[in-house]
Amino acid sequence: MPTTVETLTLIWRRVLQRSPISPEDSFFDIGGTDALADLLCSEIGQVYGRPLPSATLRQAPTIAALADILEKPTPRRPSPFVHLKAGSEKPPIFIAHGLCGTVQFTELAKHIRTGHPIYGIQGKGLDEIEEPLERVEDMARFYLEALEELYPQGPYILIGYSFGGLVALEMAHRLSETGKNVALLVLIDAYPHPRYMAYPQRMRLFATRVRGHANKMRQLPLPSAFSYFVCGVKRRFRISRALGESQGPSEMLGLPFGEAALRRVKQKAYLAYANYQPRFYRGKIHFVTAEIKSFFPGDPATIWADLAAELEIEIIPGNHLNIVTTQFEPLALVLTRYIQHATCRVR
Repeated sequence: MPTTVETLTLIWRRVLQRSPISPEDSFFDIGGTDALADLLCSEIGQVYGRPLPSATLRQAPTIAALADILEKPTPRRPSPFVHLKAGSEKPPIFIAHGLCGTVQFTELAKHIRTGHPIYGIQGKGLDEIEEPLERVEDMARFYLEALEELYPQGPYILIGYSFGGLVALEMAHRLSETGKNVALLVLIDAYPHPRYMAYPQRMRLFATRVRGHANKMRQLPLPSAFSYFVCGVKRRFRISRALGESQGPSEMLGLPFGEAALRRVKQKAYLAYANYQPRFYRGKIHFVTAEIKSFFPGDPATIWADLAAELEIEIIPGNHLNIVTTQFEPLALVLTRYIQHATCRVR
């Protein structure tokens, strides 16, 4: 019977399509990406009959380290912090997850020029052991409890993309209220649910989204445009269902390892998003927004100017999705500059 190391080596070779691979080779140093990490952990989960979040590869990036985890009968409680980039300077940098709860900022973190360590924050419940959280306030409390163990003294640098911006904002509130120093708070294309916007803002946003969908459909052949419309209706139904009720365990049966957890974490995050109303922040918010706006307000100041003592807005090329996935260089440059200025002030 093959050992755990031998079994993992075969899976790694198949997923990474390379050989040989040493038990001490680091996954992300030999061609591993976030997408391949998802595939690898899904296959390992199928073989060993237990869920394995892809973030595990950040904490155990070698075959030998993974084997050590798998050979233990009781999975350890995962940290919400995923180490994305090494660094020796203080303070560390924390980037909050989006609706899916997973950390998807590996390439972005690599391009932020800093000697400070960078951590991604992942959602509770991705391990299929713990129950996901469904309130932004609870997420912030949970992450701050873990932060107290990792870096209790501060100051703090918090960054949040999309839904993660609301999480980072709530974390900043709670740190400030306890006398902790938030040296930098950056929200990246983050907005509250439209229900918490003023009526004129909601109507403008609705019109913007209708135009965006109409323009997209005009560019597609008729059958594809119809499919796009149907998919949009189904997506709205799923979102409404997620906000109205929770799926029970029986509705998750038959899903591949990890997918059921991911779906449940995202469902709970929709609830959190819909029910979180931002409070006035007494510090400064750096707001970074994409130049192309298909589905978000044209001017972030209409939303955030009255919710912060000071607001600075910066526009970068790209759209909401590609500024953190494929066109991340402009965002990395902006974050590098923000971090340099913030850390100079606290030295």
